[in-house]
Amino acid sequence: MADFVAVTVNGEDMQVYLATPEPLETHPAVLVMHHRYGIDDFTKDICHRLAKLGFVGAAPDVFHRQPADTALEKRSSLLRDSEVVADIEATLGLLKGHSNVRADRLAILGHCMGGRMTFLGAAAFADFIAAVPYYSGNMTISWGDEGITPFDRLKDIPCPVLGFFGNDDENPTEADVDAISAELTRHGKAHEFHKYDGAGHAFQNFLSPDRYREDAAQDAWAKTEAFLAENLH
Repeated sequence: MADFVAVTVNGEDMQVYLATPEPLETHPAVLVMHHRYGIDDFTKDICHRLAKLGFVGAAPDVFHRQPADTALEKRSSLLRDSEVVADIEATLGLLKGHSNVRADRLAILGHCMGGRMTFLGAAAFADFIAAVPYYSGNMTISWGDEGITPFDRLKDIPCPVLGFFGNDDENPTEADVDAISAELTRHGKAHEFHKYDGAGHAFQNFLSPDRYREDAAQDAWAKTEAFLAENLH
């Protein structure tokens, strides 16, 4: 069962795509941070996959403050980190108050800019007991010029992190990924990163045939399933 539901963020409505397992029992939940294309068929598919695994999948539309006709290439540049954190907090409120969600079993996952937001959310909220970022770029940039970056916040992440990256990616580069790993290690943060040769950015996005890499995509998802099962069940 899947549909959009509305939550309020600072007086404004935000749509959250919510996929719930059958039967309607109490389940762990995964907050899904969407990529630059918003809540498209790829993001919905991630929520559906999670529901089939026995998790409630919830994807907040972080573009909700922007006019519907905002150009795609401009959307991400209008985001502010503090507003994204507010959107994550509102989605957490939805999940924690949902009759079919185990409020003590919450994770966060995302691809592309959603991977960046996964790090951001994991650092901001102790509610998350697992985090899964995919090819998270722009980690050392503050959206909205608010000063602190997701890289600066790595020290605040309380939960284990499972990350996936393509070695042909230009953002993040291999050096960027190594720097993120080193920073997590420096602060004693549990993490496991997997890097794939022959894969670049968005290697899991089946809607982008030129970027999609089936072997890497399937391997990463199998590892994601195992990680979530271990930490949330």
